[in-house]
Amino acid sequence: MSVTALTHDTARSRTTTGLALAVASAASFGMSGVLARGLLDTGWSAGATVALRIAVASAVLVVPGALAVRGRWHLVRDNAALIAVYGVAAVAGAQLCYFYAVSHLQVSVALLLEYTAPVAVVVWLWLRHGHRPSALTVLGAAIAAAGLVLVLDVVSGAELSTVGVLWALGAMVGAATYFVISADEDNGLPGITLAAGGLLVAGAVLLVAGVSGLLPFDASSADAVYDGRAVAWWVPVLTLGLVTAAFAYVTGIAAGRRLGSRLASFVALGEVLASVVFAWALLGELPRPVQLAGGLLVLAGVVVVKLGEGRTPLLVEPLPADAGPAGEPASVSGRPGA
Repeated sequence: MSVTALTHDTARSRTTTGLALAVASAASFGMSGVLARGLLDTGWSAGATVALRIAVASAVLVVPGALAVRGRWHLVRDNAALIAVYGVAAVAGAQLCYFYAVSHLQVSVALLLEYTAPVAVVVWLWLRHGHRPSALTVLGAAIAAAGLVLVLDVVSGAELSTVGVLWALGAMVGAATYFVISADEDNGLPGITLAAGGLLVAGAVLLVAGVSGLLPFDASSADAVYDGRAVAWWVPVLTLGLVTAAFAYVTGIAAGRRLGSRLASFVALGEVLASVVFAWALLGELPRPVQLAGGLLVLAGVVVVKLGEGRTPLLVEPLPADAGPAGEPASVSGRPGA
């Protein structure tokens, strides 16, 4: 087999793995708003809900995150600012704004507003790095934007909470930051270390905000109710931390490093479908037909963006010095723990 064929096979395998990881991450993130809603309805504040979610996730990831850079602590020092931005904007900011948004909007509507983030990523990469999008990528973004108009149901004049929309757009900024930073492999920081560090920073920021009184920290021991069924409060809290945070962030970072921030951000729109299914099953929330049509249109934009990505030239990088006997790097991402 020629080197070119092997390179293309490796690239296809990397893309396939990245897509699978992105779908797993999107499905996991899709549960967060629904689970949080059950807690918020019993008197929990968004701040307390996010703080506990982050605390559980960071407790799970801190040890493996530290082991991934054992003997290479300079990577953490060199990327301290990056980890701080990731923790404040991509973790604490995005989660907090989203949970405040779902307290004013339907879960699926809040999430679709947040997921205007892929368009922001396309614009950022174009303006900041000169990654001019292809015509198909622009078309996909336009289709997704048209879908969001239907999701907002502005045509029929349906009323939406202005406060909720603003919170959702704040979550969009955090989500865009998440996609851009997660896809960066040049810093050498293992993905699991980035996730752990970001969660620790986010937890510290929320703790300071809570102790100082800037962020309300209200909790309740009352059972959370989902579709008429009551469950102990700690069940959604643990699920939020383990599944929708720890697992979702690690798989999301790994996906971003395989797909790039632009494609990963559009594939992550699958979280919208996941949230619709979970909101319907657990909360009895089902968007209006026009909003469902908009959601499908948004996802159609993902397909078009993928086609646009496929037309970009393949960049072939030299094999690392520590490649195995078959010419494969020591880990799929080229870095341990990613």
